[in-house]
Amino acid sequence: QMRLEESGGGLVRPGGSLRLSCATSGDISNLYPMAWHRQAPGKQRELVATITGGGSRKFVDALKDRFRVSGDYATNTIYLDMNDLKPEDTGVYYCKSIQSDSWGQGTQVTVSS
Repeated sequence: QMRLEESGGGLVRPGGSLRLSCATSGDISNLYPMAWHRQAPGKQRELVATITGGGSRKFVDALKDRFRVSGDYATNTIYLDMNDLKPEDTGVYYCKSIQSDSWGQGTQVTVSS
């Protein structure tokens, strides 16, 4: 089973930006469609965005103006670019292969002044 590994999380001030990466252990084309989810403290995990192998993207409406998702076949990695971050964006961010129903271990994002 291919592994997914997120990175790029950290502490950022409100209004800042982060790029999260999800590296896969094999050919990413076998893992699409893929998704980013997040889980805020005390809340259920929620979908943030999905991306297909053909580049089709879908976002949660509330995030589509601030977040971008992309994939790179050359590096077998998907990315989540987050801009104008807000404290309510705090949480653990996970990538998922919908195709294989596999999850990464998550990366913590904390937005705080």
